[in-house]
Amino acid sequence: MSQQGAAQRVLVTGGAKGVGRGITRAFLRAGAEVVICGREAPAEPVADGGRAAGFIACDVRDTAAVDALFAQIEQRLGGLDVLVNNAGGAPFAMADTASPRFHEKIFALNLLAPFHLAQKANALMQRQDGGGVIEFVGSVSALRPSPGTAAYGASKAAVLSLVQSLAVEWAPKVRVVSVSPGPVRTELSALHYGDEAGVAAVAKTIPLQRLAEPADIGAACVWLASDAAAYVSGTNLMLHGGGERPAFLDAANVNKS
Repeated sequence: MSQQGAAQRVLVTGGAKGVGRGITRAFLRAGAEVVICGREAPAEPVADGGRAAGFIACDVRDTAAVDALFAQIEQRLGGLDVLVNNAGGAPFAMADTASPRFHEKIFALNLLAPFHLAQKANALMQRQDGGGVIEFVGSVSALRPSPGTAAYGASKAAVLSLVQSLAVEWAPKVRVVSVSPGPVRTELSALHYGDEAGVAAVAKTIPLQRLAEPADIGAACVWLASDAAAYVSGTNLMLHGGGERPAFLDAANVNKS
C-alpha cells in the first residue's frame, strides 16, 4: 500500500504510550516511516531497531489542529499510506450519574475525532496511486456489556458500524478495518485492575491465560496494512486471547479443573 519500492508512511494517533506505543514500534520494526501525534511530546522518542518516530503536537478533538496535522504530514512525508486511529479512552463513570457533557466528550474523543481523521486521510489517499489503509483501534467493549464505561462501549460499537460503511464508500482505493483488543498490559494496567494481583486475576479469565501485550496489537496492525491483507476491508479483527469464559459455566460448575 506504499509507493512502489518505498517504505510505508504511517500516522499513529496517541502513538507514544500504551497500545499506541506498541503499534508505533511494530511499524518502525517493519521499516515504515512513522509519525505519531498527541497533545504532548513523549519524554523520549519512540524508537525500535535504531529508528525513531517523528512527532507532531495535535489534540485530535480539535478539527483545526487535525487539519494542520495533515498539512504537516503531506509536507513532511509527501503522502500517507496508513492511518492508525488509536487515540481514545475513558475514565470510569457509572451511567446514572455521569453528566451529558461527560458523555459528549467520550463520543468526541472515541468516535468523532477518529472519523474526522479518517476523512482527512481518505482525501489524501484517494489522490495516491497506491491508495491507503485506515485502521481503527476498537475494543471488546463494543460487543459486550461495559459497566462503568457505557458511553465508551457505545462509541466503540459505533466505530464498528462506521468501519463497515467507510469500507464501502471509499473502496477500491482505500481499505478500512478495525482491531478490537481485550485487556492489554500497559503501564496503567496495575492501576486499572487495582494491583499486580488484580492483573493476574484478570489474566486467569482469558483462555490464553495472559493479557495482550501492546506488541500483539502492533503486529496485527502491521499485518492489516500489508499486502498480505490486501483483500481485508470492512472487517473487525478480535484480539482478545479467546474471549471470556461464559459466567454461567462457572456458576454451574461446568468443566472446572
